Amino acid sequence: MRSVKAVFKKQFKGTVKNPEILLQFIIFPLLAFVLNLVMVTDFEGIPYDIAEMLTANMPNMVTMQATIFAGMGLITVMAGIVAEDIEKKSLRFLMMAGVKPQSYLLGVSSVIFLVSFLTSVAFTFIGGFSGLDFWIFTGAMMSGVTGSIVLGATIGILTMNNQSASAISLPVSVILGFGPLIAQFNDRIARVLHVFYTQQLNVIADYLTSGGGETPLWQSFAIIWVNVAVLVVLFCIAFAKKRL
Repeated sequence: MRSVKAVFKKQFKGTVKNPEILLQFIIFPLLAFVLNLVMVTDFEGIPYDIAEMLTANMPNMVTMQATIFAGMGLITVMAGIVAEDIEKKSLRFLMMAGVKPQSYLLGVSSVIFLVSFLTSVAFTFIGGFSGLDFWIFTGAMMSGVTGSIVLGATIGILTMNNQSASAISLPVSVILGFGPLIAQFNDRIARVLHVFYTQQLNVIADYLTSGGGETPLWQSFAIIWVNVAVLVVLFCIAFAKKRL
């Protein structure tokens, strides 16, 4: 527990002093707020059937940005943090001091998790979620955040330096972040992405905004946490393989 606290303090100071990281937690809810304001929802003068079709197919700007944040922004952030610790020999020093892989991951991810929670709550308020929906959406967001944190950490461990981490994490994060958006207009892509946690985050968001869906909520949460479990195992394997 002491080692987790030490890593947490180290990462908290580094995060607060890094505006590039902090910007990731601000830009997405800010975009959601602006897009939600400018999005056309008044179809007065348009035939009812066309207006109904437009309303049904119009993406929710808030949930869209929330999915991109959870699936895209955090992967690159976490991969960069871990890769930088390796590149600067900070992680090797921590291992020599007796810090275990799970303690390091828990200490670093706790900082990102905490800031992400504040961002997720901002999304729920912007999206107008209340009551039980507020907690369901926040829970879904934090489940997705957990998956992205562990995935980013795994990429950081495997790449060993910041440049390589950016090169690998960017395409992965684009697929996981923007994939669910494309899947809204393509059923084939939706079926392919169904097993990934970001797509299930989008499914939960659609369930809450439209009032139902083909996939029950418990199944979507189960898929997300199976993803998280698999990613944790991959992180431990990557950590052991690099002999840090």
